[in-house]
Amino acid sequence: MKTSGIGGQAVIEGIMMRNRDKYAIAVRKPDKEIELLVKEGKSITDKFKWLNIPVIRGVVSFVDSLVTGVSTISYSASFYDDPEEQDDTKVDKVGKAVFKDKLESVLMAFTVVLAVLLAVGLFMVLPYFISRLLSQKVASEVLLNFVEGLVRLAIFFLYILLISQLKDIKRTFMYHGAEHKCINCIENGMRLNVENVKRSSRYHKRCGTSFMFLVIIISAIFFIFIRVDNTVLQLVLRILLVPVIAGVSYEIIKLAGKYDNKFFNAISVPGMWFQKLTTKEPEQDMIEVAIKAVEAVFDVDAFLESYYADAEDMEDEIERVEAEVALATSFDLEDEHKSRVIKFEKPEEPEEDVSDNNSEDSYSESDMAYGAAYSEAVANYEAKCDEEYEDSEHLEQSEVVEAYDFEDGESEETVEDSYAEELPVFKQRRTE
Repeated sequence: MKTSGIGGQAVIEGIMMRNRDKYAIAVRKPDKEIELLVKEGKSITDKFKWLNIPVIRGVVSFVDSLVTGVSTISYSASFYDDPEEQDDTKVDKVGKAVFKDKLESVLMAFTVVLAVLLAVGLFMVLPYFISRLLSQKVASEVLLNFVEGLVRLAIFFLYILLISQLKDIKRTFMYHGAEHKCINCIENGMRLNVENVKRSSRYHKRCGTSFMFLVIIISAIFFIFIRVDNTVLQLVLRILLVPVIAGVSYEIIKLAGKYDNKFFNAISVPGMWFQKLTTKEPEQDMIEVAIKAVEAVFDVDAFLESYYADAEDMEDEIERVEAEVALATSFDLEDEHKSRVIKFEKPEEPEEDVSDNNSEDSYSESDMAYGAAYSEAVANYEAKCDEEYEDSEHLEQSEVVEAYDFEDGESEETVEDSYAEELPVFKQRRTE
């Protein structure tokens, strides 16, 4: 497996894919056509090199992802706006008069700040106050901070579980799965097409869900060892350390995506468990949208050439890998994070008709596949026998009976009658 460096996110009925300084938004419009928008998105780290320092670059990347994410979601949602609600309100007119052309940027900044404040309040401040309800019974500050971490994790789990029940969010999670599948398809050395994407895993180490899980775990570790007695300072400390925690989490998840070893795989497993909630198996039209977004910002052919640079025959190697993945997805593997499992559901059997003893059984798709192969082999064998039979010399039944040696005490007529009842063969090929 080789890291591609691309990332993305699900938007309203679409996918945003980003590769270095370029990102593309592909949206399935109400008329079922795919709208594709490609934009340049240079990072501020290109201008200020010191922002590339580890941990600091994680904070910058986190903020940049928030801004880009809100912008792309707003763009994708515009295709599904109610025409009656698109007329300017009094607030819109006042905003345009005050901010003029910068109104959209101001609204975007306000949305990002509001989202950060809500997240800090829900995942940082609220768990603190809930855990302090046990302060009279738990004297240890370390234990209280540990309980705070557990409460934070429980809130995160319940939050994802609740929003995943919403119809629109379910579809967004399906697009999220399509995004992961496309990246996994490429990074496992397969050509980017619908069939290969379907067979790829919907779980990925560099997912934002895994990032949020790491933020929660690392924050719990931080607050266990960094302690102050004043309540106000404790809250201020939790808020101020959010960028640092995000930066450390970014570095860990970046290393986990780069290295494939037992240590980083173990770190990635819990976050990938949570991805069972935030990703769903996509429909084919969703995969098509994701492929459009990837192809707009990423040269898949050039990546595959570098991927198989040491292979004697690149095409043969690609076909071998694709065949292995196709075979693996046909079985129930122990590690479903590496390859998606395809399970065929047995069709419902019709009610048994007592009067009809010749009703056919219901077979699974795998049974039908093996049965078809077996039937084809039998048909070929019978055809071959028929050809030999046509070319052979035919004998009447009486001639066949005369060719047998009979035991003492048995008459030819008796054996002949028995033979006729048990083996009604009227024509045989003469044996030498």
